[in-house]
Amino acid sequence: MNLLLDTCVLIWLATGERSLPPRVTAALQRGNALLSAVSAWEIVIKHAKGTLRLKQAPDRMVPAMRERYALRALPIDEESALHVSKLPALHADPFDRMLVSQAIVHGLTIVTPDPLVTQYPARTLW
Repeated sequence: MNLLLDTCVLIWLATGERSLPPRVTAALQRGNALLSAVSAWEIVIKHAKGTLRLKQAPDRMVPAMRERYALRALPIDEESALHVSKLPALHADPFDRMLVSQAIVHGLTIVTPDPLVTQYPARTLW
């Protein structure tokens, strides 16, 4: 199973702010996880606005976390961007909607605790 991390999951891994369930930790250890450019973008925006405090700047933290957890990078692609228009309006967050779209288009399982994301036709793990 190929996993796509929700942005909050990467933040929690980086900050230790919240523990992940054992089954999520075990799944991440298998090394089949991706981090979307959407999450990097979201982290940069939140950090710049002052709503996300990090020990390192995002341009250092994100690559360091990708390396530490062997996360492959997932770029934003046109097919996923256009697929957002097919999603029901369950979630107002454009970053989460794009992650859902990427998961559907690329056959990924989203690692997320977000109950709104679980209402979409994408596989989730938490």
